[in-house]
Amino acid sequence: MRNVNADNITQAVVRSFDGAADPRLREIVGKLVQHLHAFAREVNLAPEEWQRGIAFLHAAGKISTDARNEFVLLSDVTGLSSLVDLLASGSGATERSALGPFHAEGSPLLEVGGDLKRDNEGEPMLVHGRVLDAAGRPIPRAQLDFWQAATNGKYWQQDPEQDPHNLRFRMVTGDDGAYAFTTVRPAPYTVPYDGPVGELLRAGGRHAWRPAHFHFIVSAEGFRALTTEVFFADDTYIDEDAVFGVRESLLVNPRMDSDPQLAQRYRLPLPFHIVEFDFRLAAC
Repeated sequence: MRNVNADNITQAVVRSFDGAADPRLREIVGKLVQHLHAFAREVNLAPEEWQRGIAFLHAAGKISTDARNEFVLLSDVTGLSSLVDLLASGSGATERSALGPFHAEGSPLLEVGGDLKRDNEGEPMLVHGRVLDAAGRPIPRAQLDFWQAATNGKYWQQDPEQDPHNLRFRMVTGDDGAYAFTTVRPAPYTVPYDGPVGELLRAGGRHAWRPAHFHFIVSAEGFRALTTEVFFADDTYIDEDAVFGVRESLLVNPRMDSDPQLAQRYRLPLPFHIVEFDFRLAAC
C-alpha cells in the first residue's frame, strides 16, 4: 500500500494479517492493532513518548530472567492479569487469581500431611481442605502445585539464602480429595521494585505492596485447571493489593489451636494456626 495515511493505516495493518492460518490469532492480532491505534489517537501519542514506551519494554526484557518475568509483573500491576483471571473463572468454581512472576516448574512432591515449614522461621500453621467439583463432590487424586514467600517477604528466586525448593511443593490428594500440609505464615511483601515496573509504580504514585497469600495451581483429569491465591483477611494490605488479585471468596481467617493430639500428628509446636480452604473445579 503506497498511500498510507492516518485514516487508512489501521485497516491496512489489520488486513495484512488476513493470510494468518489460525483464525483466533487473526482475531486477536487484529483487535490488538485496532485498540493500540485507537489508544495512540486518543492520547495523541508524541514520537518521544512512543520512544519512551519502547525503551520501557526493552528494559523489561533486559531485566527478565528464567526466575523473574518483568512482563508478567507489568501485566499484574496494570490489572490485565487479574482481568483475564476474572474472565476465565468458571461458574461454580473457585475464583481465579494471579499466577505472579515466581512460579517454578519441578517442585518436589510432598505427601498429604507433609511438613513444608522445616527450618523456616515464622508462625507455624496447618493448612488443609479438599478439592471438590462444582457440586461439592470430592475429586480423587487431584494435583496441587503450591508456592509462597518466606517470612522475610521473599521467594527463593529473590533470596540466595533460601534453598531452591524452599516453601513450594506438588501434592496428590487422596481419594477423598483431601490435602493437608504444615508451613509458616507468609508475610506481605513488595513486588520487585528495582526495574522498569517499579519506576512505573513510583511515577504513578503507587505502592508495590501485596497482602500475604498462598499460591495454588489445582488440577484434575476432566476439570479445568485453577490458578489462584488464598489471602489472609486480617492483612494490612488486603484492600490495596498492588496487582488487584484479592477476591472476597479467597479470604481466610486463621484460627489459633492448642490441640495436643493435632500438634503431635502434624509435628507442630503449641499453639499453632489452622487454615481451612476448599477448592472447587469446573468440569472441562
